[in-house]
Amino acid sequence: MSITVIILLSIIICLALFLPFTIHAVEKELEAFLFVLGILAVSITGLWSWELVSHALKEPIAISLAVLITGLLFRQFRKAITKFIEVVEDKIGLKPTIVLFVFVLSLLSSVITAIIAALILCEIAATLRLSKRDTVHVIVMGCFAIGMGAVLTPLGEPLSTIVTSKLAEEPHNAGFFYLFNLLWEFILPGVLLFSLLAARTKDPQNLTKQSVDHESKKDILVRAAKVFLFVMALVFFGQGLTPLAEISILKLPEWALYWANSISAILDNATLAAAEIVPSMTNKQIEFLLMALIISGGFLIPGNIPNIICASKFKIKSKEWAKDALPIGIAVMLVYFVILNLVPVASKY
Repeated sequence: MSITVIILLSIIICLALFLPFTIHAVEKELEAFLFVLGILAVSITGLWSWELVSHALKEPIAISLAVLITGLLFRQFRKAITKFIEVVEDKIGLKPTIVLFVFVLSLLSSVITAIIAALILCEIAATLRLSKRDTVHVIVMGCFAIGMGAVLTPLGEPLSTIVTSKLAEEPHNAGFFYLFNLLWEFILPGVLLFSLLAARTKDPQNLTKQSVDHESKKDILVRAAKVFLFVMALVFFGQGLTPLAEISILKLPEWALYWANSISAILDNATLAAAEIVPSMTNKQIEFLLMALIISGGFLIPGNIPNIICASKFKIKSKEWAKDALPIGIAVMLVYFVILNLVPVASKY
């Protein structure tokens, strides 16, 4: 690979990492922005093929349909879901209700998608009549849990979709349950931990039920279309940057991969995964990289799709989010760094 190509690809990575964080218009139209950068990256490296185009058109279908179908179902049964939440709370109390729903919802997010899980989390937080402070806490911890649970299948979120896609060939042969088999023993305790932390509410439950905006069918269709474009963009983006990743990311030690990817706190973790994941990585490298993206993705609002959805619904400010998320998130990231170094990947294969 020539120096010119390396420089151009490096510029594309810098644009992808920093423009969405600094320019609101780019953040708002992230899907289209990444699609253009993906086209440029593949063109620069000369990796165009009919196989790539076909793959880019097919890969987003499953997750886009999941977003569309579950979104329509949620809209149809929203009142019934709200009523069910109220009934469960009456039976078992506030804190057990929070733990139960966050835990189950986070695991279901790998099937119903993180987007729909985030919308249901908003409904839960509104139905339980929490104070503003407790609402922020439940939302932040819930988004940490959803971000973890959604990674278990390619349907959960764009990050898991693109990782499974990039590792589909030898030597990983990643199928539908690849990420589940690789990460479940890290993910399940994390989901349980954040579910328990979500129930650490302090204020009495004596407030009026909050209002969460209803979505139209048009909103649901537009969101599904954006997910399709986003995943397709990530396929092109990841393919175009693969040659650069092979000569740079692969040379980093596992600890450096882990801490470098804490940048996911301010940048979408699916974009980082598309840029960094390459088939020649070992399973251990993939574990370090993905766990860093998943955990740090909850630190700040831009790090993950559920964060963005829930913060928007409840008008949570960046400082409010960071105040609740950073102390716990950093502590969890330190704990997982120790655990990842202690657990041998060979024991799972």
